[in-house]
Amino acid sequence: MERLEQSPDLSDRQILELIDDMLLEKSHGWALTLEMRGAMRKELFDSVRRLDVIQDLIDDPKVTEIMVNGFDRIFVERGGIVSRYPKSFTSREKLEDVVQQIVGKCNRIINESSPIVDARLENGSRVNVVVEPACIGGPVLTIRRFPDSPITMERLIAMGSITQEAAGFLEELVKSGYSILIGGGTSAGKTTFLNALSHYIPGDERIITIEDTAELQIQGIENLVRLEARSANMEGGRQITIRELIKTALRMRPNRIIVGEVRQEEAIDLLQAWNTGHDGSIGTLHANSTADMISRLETMVLMGMQLPLEAIRRQIASGVDIMVHLGRRKDKKRRVLEISEVTGYAPPEVLLQPLYRWDDKDSVLRRENQLMHREKLERMRGYEA
Repeated sequence: MERLEQSPDLSDRQILELIDDMLLEKSHGWALTLEMRGAMRKELFDSVRRLDVIQDLIDDPKVTEIMVNGFDRIFVERGGIVSRYPKSFTSREKLEDVVQQIVGKCNRIINESSPIVDARLENGSRVNVVVEPACIGGPVLTIRRFPDSPITMERLIAMGSITQEAAGFLEELVKSGYSILIGGGTSAGKTTFLNALSHYIPGDERIITIEDTAELQIQGIENLVRLEARSANMEGGRQITIRELIKTALRMRPNRIIVGEVRQEEAIDLLQAWNTGHDGSIGTLHANSTADMISRLETMVLMGMQLPLEAIRRQIASGVDIMVHLGRRKDKKRRVLEISEVTGYAPPEVLLQPLYRWDDKDSVLRRENQLMHREKLERMRGYEA
């Protein structure tokens, strides 16, 4: 490792040649099989040029989450099951090197002054890093690995996450321009579901995506603009917020605005955008139910602007058409648990009507009510006719 780390200017091919030479030099008298030599070669190369012991996990398509709780404690999620990973980093310093490598490639900085950073890997995986003094015992690294190719609605149907009927219904809503808000807990599959829904957006529209960390995989849209927020850095680069990006997007002639996740005061800008003629926009947020999505929106709006609750609720009722709630059941599978329509505002509440709801007894997503506001749907069907 000392010899390899002293050669930072070598290309990947030259590093591999150096590793081969060292293995040949050191292996005289060792009973090394070809498989063992290959494993040692890859381990050394990953340690120098890639992400060390977690590189195998990042390359594994079955892995959905990697959780590093210090250099010697790594956990991994496969198929919804979390288990301890037998390998570990050689030292805390090595983990810190990997953290700096990840953050540096995203042109971000992490240190004691800025101990929390969101970033992404080259394959699009989402990364969250926390270092001291915000955490105790060394860096904590969490990586959400997304599929190499976006999961389609057909695949979600095959996996039992949604029924064919409900998927067909949502397809009509997306094409007709209903604004949809997707909610759920952590790792409920919100981003995956948004990507799947985006396949239904007509290909001739202009779409603006806005994210804190770019991870959406919008397919089939040629006129696509991707915007990403940025934190302030030590080089003098100023912070660019989601709020600024939403305001900028309104000047870019979008048909639809897609916000990867609404977390804070940008909710007021999102609602205003959705109330100014950008039908069919889509967003996600953390929530425990469709009813909770409304209260979460209210709270986030109040973070940025002190408005009467009645005014906020009227904005929600006017701007949001459909709410989709995702979650996990006892079998650890991600499912659509509820699809509700925002039917209006009757003081003091925003009115919700459940259209589909998950039945735990029979393990099925059942249709409960018909869509009330059908104007956009009928207009689209008229155009097609």
